[in-house]
Amino acid sequence: MLSLRSVFRQSITTLSSAQIAAFAPFTHFASTAYCSPSTTINWSCGDVSHSNCEANPGFIPVASGGDGDETQFWYVGFAPAQNTVIVAHQGTDTSEFFADLTDADFFLESLNPSLFPGVSSSVEAHNGFASEQASTAPTILSAVNQALSAHGATSVTTVGHSLGAALALLDALYLRIQLPATVTVSMVGYGLPRVGNQAFASLIDSTLGGRVTHINNEEDPIPTVPGMFLGFHHPAGEIHIQDSGAWDSCPGDDNSSDLCIVGDVSNIFEGDLSDHDGPYAGITMGC
Repeated sequence: MLSLRSVFRQSITTLSSAQIAAFAPFTHFASTAYCSPSTTINWSCGDVSHSNCEANPGFIPVASGGDGDETQFWYVGFAPAQNTVIVAHQGTDTSEFFADLTDADFFLESLNPSLFPGVSSSVEAHNGFASEQASTAPTILSAVNQALSAHGATSVTTVGHSLGAALALLDALYLRIQLPATVTVSMVGYGLPRVGNQAFASLIDSTLGGRVTHINNEEDPIPTVPGMFLGFHHPAGEIHIQDSGAWDSCPGDDNSSDLCIVGDVSNIFEGDLSDHDGPYAGITMGC
């Protein structure tokens, strides 16, 4: 009889070069979130090593904010080439973030019922992530509605790297609940830590099924924390970039195959923090 790990390994598929290339605009959008709001609001961001804004030249900014300290940078706008409204959140310092996620000075809490009406109190998320998302949620919802109306759009895509990916996942659930059913909501995250409990992951799978993608680079340990032994779980949608450069799609929640992040980095000591910022198909996060 085949083991569960063997079954998972058999169902893993490798993305084509065209499929990988299709993520490039979203990778740049996530990287751009590291740029100051004063530059993202007029789309003039990035230096010679990070093309950022230049990589998505037709983008139309609607709003930006955050101070990079108490509140991560964020921006909202419309991407004509992808025909979607983009909501992007900044990540944070990798070594500091890793320390925060491994010192257990956090807890799971129910989602704010005013932001997530109708969601069971059994659905829990990391208290720090939830608090950060709540601080910008109403402003971002207003900007998203403005962008949808101004451009006749019917699609929203949240993006982010690291902490920004955690905020993007919470925003995707929040926006799916708050926006009309005629609007599709998707999420593309990079180096996503675990955000909530199994009930949270299951709700993401059922509410946003097939529209969540979280991309992990090689031996990045950030996606393996907080640990499952603390009650945290990933939703489905993982893509794992191998050392060879191949991108493998890993089905299920926290797939244990060694082709996926949980099996490849079985404990934090096997991880390499230098993989966290990329490169993701040649794109390194930062501004």
